[in-house]
Amino acid sequence: MRSRFPETLGLEIHRQRLAAIAEEMGATLMRASFSANIKERRDFSCAVFDGEGQMLVHAAHIPVHLGSTPMSVEAVRRKLALQPGQMAMVNDPYEGGTHLPDVTVVAPVFLDGSEGPAFFVANRAHHADIGGLTPGSLPIASEVEGQPLTSDDEGFRTGPEILNDALRQRFCQASRMPTDRMGDLRAQEAANAVGQRLLQKLAAELGMDVFTRQNRALLDYAELRMRAAIRGLGDGRYAFTDFLEDDGAGG
Repeated sequence: MRSRFPETLGLEIHRQRLAAIAEEMGATLMRASFSANIKERRDFSCAVFDGEGQMLVHAAHIPVHLGSTPMSVEAVRRKLALQPGQMAMVNDPYEGGTHLPDVTVVAPVFLDGSEGPAFFVANRAHHADIGGLTPGSLPIASEVEGQPLTSDDEGFRTGPEILNDALRQRFCQASRMPTDRMGDLRAQEAANAVGQRLLQKLAAELGMDVFTRQNRALLDYAELRMRAAIRGLGDGRYAFTDFLEDDGAGG
């Protein structure tokens, strides 16, 4: 019987190469950013997705972003037809966002001859201030309004929108620190540009057929691991009780 070791080893090498791209995006974001939140606290995450918006790798940055960032990428894919040279920005909690200071920038990756994006890269970074009632943009607000925006209690908020000069200005002008916001946002764009370039390079080296097959195998393996973990829980109903000391509004 032929050993599966070479096949398994090849898949792990492929995973590590993709992870290295996400890590390099993060290194670029950290170096180019302005605020202590991103440069020193490293409150950001970077990830790589296939052309269908399925997450292939998520760098070991902020694990709490792992579950929600794919929802932001899916919202971008659903609402925008990004073209080469374009990126999208989103922080709306109804579109995969978390708290509003976490701003996600999504970019498509096109390959020669491809009609649509072959991949997507995305990063999410915690901006120090995006406006709102209090500095730092984490106020005790009474509501999160629906679309369109009807108040600025929570600070700047946008659903998936193409990132252009007008959006950059709106975002920065909402903040008490507009220069820092522009620097951090540009750093996010630079990080995605690095991801685009490295994915294009890897695709050219492997060939798209091999690349696609390895990505599919990686997703299949992740599914097997998850199914095995769920089976290990055993049948039954599971519950727990937790407590919130104060809702911030006197309750």
